[in-house]
Amino acid sequence: MRTVNIHEAKTHLSRLIEKAVKGEGFIIAKAGKPLVKVTALDAPAAGEVRRIGFLAGDIKVPADFDRMGEEEIAKMFGEDA
Repeated sequence: MRTVNIHEAKTHLSRLIEKAVKGEGFIIAKAGKPLVKVTALDAPAAGEVRRIGFLAGDIKVPADFDRMGEEEIAKMFGEDA
């Protein structure tokens, strides 16, 4: 993996990012000491993104969901339910 100094990374950032996206990651160093590693993300393609609600219709939330365990919780805090 290629190592570049901060100045080179700033000067050629767009070019370095293009290479990283293609699988050629790089390391940014300061005074020869490696600081960060830049690699492409393993993110899903736009059509494969999973959104909240992907289980809609597969699970059922009870009507009293917001009151479940109410008595036990009240007892834990020393209150009468």
